[in-house]
Amino acid sequence: MTPHARRALLVPLTVTIALPLALYYVLRAQGTVQWQALLISGAIPAAHAVVTGVRRRHVASFDLLVVALLAVSAVTSLVSGDPRVLLLKDAAIPAVLGVWIGGSLFLARPFAFHFGDHLRRGAAKEQAEEAWRESPAYRQSLRSLTLLWAGVQMLDAALSTVAALTLPVDAVPVTGRIQSFALLGLVIVITVRRSRRFRARHGISLFGTAAAGGAEDVPVRQEADGRA
Repeated sequence: MTPHARRALLVPLTVTIALPLALYYVLRAQGTVQWQALLISGAIPAAHAVVTGVRRRHVASFDLLVVALLAVSAVTSLVSGDPRVLLLKDAAIPAVLGVWIGGSLFLARPFAFHFGDHLRRGAAKEQAEEAWRESPAYRQSLRSLTLLWAGVQMLDAALSTVAALTLPVDAVPVTGRIQSFALLGLVIVITVRRSRRFRARHGISLFGTAAAGGAEDVPVRQEADGRA
């Protein structure tokens, strides 16, 4: 994995999972009440989304949704004093993400293709576009992965909802992160295995790792020629 790809994966994991979790338990150890600790720690992903949007002069719709969910749940928790409202916000995020990923199947390019765009550089972007145009197997594989990722997010949301309503409040953040990491690890393993099998069978990289000398585009043209 290239340094750029590692950053593309590690930065969101750190900002959305590791830092909020650590901050929550630091605040609780200092005597901060549960709902306030959840609110403050949950503000990290929202602040990161806003700062990133300002820097790029474009705020993604999903980032806006994260900020909106935090704001609504914060007001509700302030009125009710119930920290479980904020825990349900954490369950709502993967639910919305799952719907968003699944909905991309009805667009020109599914989520898995756009995710790969964050990892591709240079000629790999052109090779991916050519593969999408010319290879039905390439399109089917990316759509299949998109459906898998959407389903896992919905599963995460369902399990998080049950945990938010039934487990002790202080146990939910850590169990939820362990759950999310476990599901993420499962998705990564399945994705890597499918990607390797696809590349071995078709000679095309699903996520843009270019072969030396541009050899990866040859099987795409061969597949297209075979249909002609």
